[in-house]
Amino acid sequence: MDSAVAAIAEWMPLQRWFGGKGHTPSLRLIGAFELPTVEEDARVRTLLVMDDASEPPVLYQVPVVERVDRLHAPEASDHLIGRLPDDGYLYDGPHDRAYTDALLATIVRDRDAVSEGAFAIGHYSGDAVRPPTTSPASVLGGEQSNTSIIFRPADTAPIICKLFRQLHHGENPDVTLQTALASSGSSHVPASVGDVVGEWDDVGRPDGRARGHLAFAQEFLPGVEDAWRVALSSAAAGTPFTEEARALGAAVAEVHLSLGRLFPREQPSPEHIQAITSAWSRRLAIAVAEVPELEPHRAAIEAFYERAQAGAWPELQRIHGDLHLGQVLLVPDRGWVLLDFEGEPMRPMQDRQHPDVPARDVAGMLRSFDYVAGSTGLALPERAGSAVAWADAARRAFLEGYVAASGLDLSGYRELLAAFELDKAVYEAIYETRNRPTWAAIPLHAIMSLLESGPTRAGEAGAASEPDAPTPSLA
Repeated sequence: MDSAVAAIAEWMPLQRWFGGKGHTPSLRLIGAFELPTVEEDARVRTLLVMDDASEPPVLYQVPVVERVDRLHAPEASDHLIGRLPDDGYLYDGPHDRAYTDALLATIVRDRDAVSEGAFAIGHYSGDAVRPPTTSPASVLGGEQSNTSIIFRPADTAPIICKLFRQLHHGENPDVTLQTALASSGSSHVPASVGDVVGEWDDVGRPDGRARGHLAFAQEFLPGVEDAWRVALSSAAAGTPFTEEARALGAAVAEVHLSLGRLFPREQPSPEHIQAITSAWSRRLAIAVAEVPELEPHRAAIEAFYERAQAGAWPELQRIHGDLHLGQVLLVPDRGWVLLDFEGEPMRPMQDRQHPDVPARDVAGMLRSFDYVAGSTGLALPERAGSAVAWADAARRAFLEGYVAASGLDLSGYRELLAAFELDKAVYEAIYETRNRPTWAAIPLHAIMSLLESGPTRAGEAGAASEPDAPTPSLA
């Protein structure tokens, strides 16, 4: 075993991005590559290691810097992975200037890595004037599944580069969708800077090699708050959020319209509809087993899903896939900017690369407004009633903005939109019961409300301004 892999195996369980909580990793080196560096006593490598203790096994990207001498800066000790047998020292790459400069240069200069069984190549997609290849950098705190590095080059705009820790074969929609949107001139995503694509051994592929995105660099928007924090402050203060919500609905619609033009669309086949509704049913079965309060309502929820399955379905297209208030920034003089187009983390990457139902994104945002009300009610019980009214007004305004910008008559898809919202609430009930039981009342209340009101609540304000107009496609 590579001595670096042994050190990583002991260090990895302490990292926030490690997905195998509760077990000790069993790592197997799949491949590695080396990035050139100007530091003589440093070697910049990225190891691709498979954790065979996970079920199914998970492939991780682990950038490291091997140094001859130990770094003496106090903060460097926090990022020391371990001592190597040859008396060298192994450091966590994203916290080491040798790695961050090498990564930035790989992207900005379209460089190839030196292959050690795996391969990587950078692609620049930014402005004509390229940023410098060396820059102060820091790691963004708080992330769970990936690692984001903030570069602050001299005399140019800051850059954020996301390292995808868990790797999958195929294009990552976070890269492909946002790069296409930015290239088309959309103001609703950060400007693209570039990406890194990798290749590694995979016995499950026909040619024995897998290919996928390793990193993605974009414009960094400092000093702005995400919509979740903006909305929470508004609900707690009792200030209206309708204008912001209406503008957000328009922004989501404009992104959908752009994606519909930039990527292929398709009609919903019986097989596609069955795949989506089967996922609803599987999630409901898990929820009923883990959330006893749902058992008396199982039949009503299933009937809800059946009506949606038999009803109207719009044309399928690429969407955000995991849209909620935490995925949106309110940028001064620019408006709403959407982030993180990876899609639902629990869905296979292959599924996230295909056209989907735009109602999934709309339902995700509607649920997010409800969560603001529920969170406010838990923190400030005296504001619980007004927070519900706040959320209802925000939901209506969001739908009004979406319909006005898209021209799509949502009234024809009320049952489908309600089913997506109901499925999202069922998922939330599972999550909260497992992780935050005191919050489970939020999705449970939403489920009861949807069952009582039927599709009307999800589709309120959903008709286009001209009721006799034909129902258009989002594209």
